[in-house]
Amino acid sequence: MANSFVFSSESVGEGHPDKVADLISDSVLDACLAQDRTSRVACETMVKSNMVILAGEITTKAKLNYEAIVRDAIREIGYVNADDVFHADTVFINNYLTRQSPDIAQGVDAKKAKGKKTAEQGAGDQGIMFGYACNETPELMPTPIMFAHRLGRELTKLRKSGAVNWLRPDAKSQVSIRYENDRPVEVVNVVISTQHADGVSHAQIEKFIVENVVRKVLPAEMLTKRTEFLINPTGRFVIGGPQGDSGLTGRKIIVDTYGGWGRHGGGAFSGKDPSKVDRSAAYMGRWVAKNIVAAGLASHAEIQFAYAIGHPHPVSVRVETFGTAKLGISDEQITAAVQKVFSFKPADIVSQLDLLRPIYRRTTNYGHFGKSGLPWEKTDKAAALRAAIK
Repeated sequence: MANSFVFSSESVGEGHPDKVADLISDSVLDACLAQDRTSRVACETMVKSNMVILAGEITTKAKLNYEAIVRDAIREIGYVNADDVFHADTVFINNYLTRQSPDIAQGVDAKKAKGKKTAEQGAGDQGIMFGYACNETPELMPTPIMFAHRLGRELTKLRKSGAVNWLRPDAKSQVSIRYENDRPVEVVNVVISTQHADGVSHAQIEKFIVENVVRKVLPAEMLTKRTEFLINPTGRFVIGGPQGDSGLTGRKIIVDTYGGWGRHGGGAFSGKDPSKVDRSAAYMGRWVAKNIVAAGLASHAEIQFAYAIGHPHPVSVRVETFGTAKLGISDEQITAAVQKVFSFKPADIVSQLDLLRPIYRRTTNYGHFGKSGLPWEKTDKAAALRAAIK
């Protein structure tokens, strides 16, 4: 009997309140790194109604106009309509940013400190990180989350082109995929909720989204007569964005990673500089896992590793291939090869992936993984991994 199950993943649009917060936080980070590569940034954002609150810790030589950064990010998202309560030009901005704690700084800094066991740069926090890859899609990502992201991107593209004047920034997408014998075979249902201007009918929205978004971006061979389309299933979505719901940085960590298919350590990404292993080590994990799959060592690979704050070495490293490793190769062999080819020291992660650059606004929306051009999406270590297997 075939092994059959359905798995669902969701994505959210740029105007979702949590993603508004993420983009503001990453915009602050990029502005810091553009002027000062040594910036230490942990910027959290909350948005609600006509209010933006910045909080966290930043130590930088950069001279920043935080108000301009916030308003530019909101304007880029598209909250510029006359009827927007949350509007780029009129939101109130509250800034509660302070400097990084010296107790944390001495653990991260590459120098000796009383009670610190090494002079090397240490991890910016304790924590566990995961990286994942599989051979289901060209991006080496799980199918449900990649399909959900594609829908969101297309919806945003149409909105920003101006071709559809009733589309508004807040949106969510969700795709359920049926698997048989561990391979994706059909789309069971598609859920899209998009904010819209008042006065447009539900029938018009539904017809447009199915024809111009869903059928355009999802493979025709996976859409069957049984596929269910649930478009704005409440019937109305005029009040959206921070007017309708509060948003917080880092609250969409499953959207940001593998859609729930691969595990997540719990630490959020946006607004954090790469001394924070919550972010940089998660990117490292994706790089490692993707190279394992690209090397043909397994069709599914997940790596888990962990850190202690201030310590320069991971306290554990483990690779799991879920029984998909190439015949004759064990997970233990792959783990050993990974540790031979890659360095997991926090300072080495930053240098290997060249992370002290203002590249983080590119990561904010539609997943931090599966995007071409980002350094952790390279498969440049595949040959070295194959050679390291003993």
